[in-house]
Amino acid sequence: MHGPARGWRRRGRCRCRCDAGGKDELAPGSGEGGEETGPVRIMHILTEIKNRGVNDVLMLVCDGLKGLPEAVETVWPRTTVQTCVVHLLRNSFRYAARQDWDKIAKLLKPVYTAATEDAALERFAEFADAWGRKNPAIVRLGENAWEEFTPFLRFDTEIRRIVCTTNAIWVLYCRYRSGSSYPGRRSKRSALTLNAIGARWVALDSKCRAVP
Repeated sequence: MHGPARGWRRRGRCRCRCDAGGKDELAPGSGEGGEETGPVRIMHILTEIKNRGVNDVLMLVCDGLKGLPEAVETVWPRTTVQTCVVHLLRNSFRYAARQDWDKIAKLLKPVYTAATEDAALERFAEFADAWGRKNPAIVRLGENAWEEFTPFLRFDTEIRRIVCTTNAIWVLYCRYRSGSSYPGRRSKRSALTLNAIGARWVALDSKCRAVP
């Protein structure tokens, strides 16, 4: 949802691309009242995607878009919603002075690299004891996001690197979009695009960043 919701806004409209029956479709956006990605609009997009054949979603990684977890629970009740760890860290820095960012990042790293959810909770309690008085907003942010923050901790390390952030998904999305610039027929462009995506996916490093 991160890419389509932010990348395809045109003339006050929010558009979403999905693949239904082998054909790329654009979900028409209303954008009425200036609410391009509000809860009602998100619900409309997800419902339309489901009506086009996506009956179930195993996991959805999002960047904290307001109203998205509730909409997903309504449309796909069994879906696991994972908040992007990178976005959560960035949001935490908003409530701290610039000179404290490195210290906060160092204390938060044991939280999202913990072996289990219980261990992560212990590390977060240590962070709250150290910084709760000076930056209570960061502690509240972590507490409010905890349910959507911890699902990736149930997986092995290799899987965590992919599902804990939207970075890997965003890289592939950008590569797919760039395929429209290939010359020739659509079938040829699709083949070239898939080859490029495969090469870039193999080249992702341990932090889900594209290697040049």
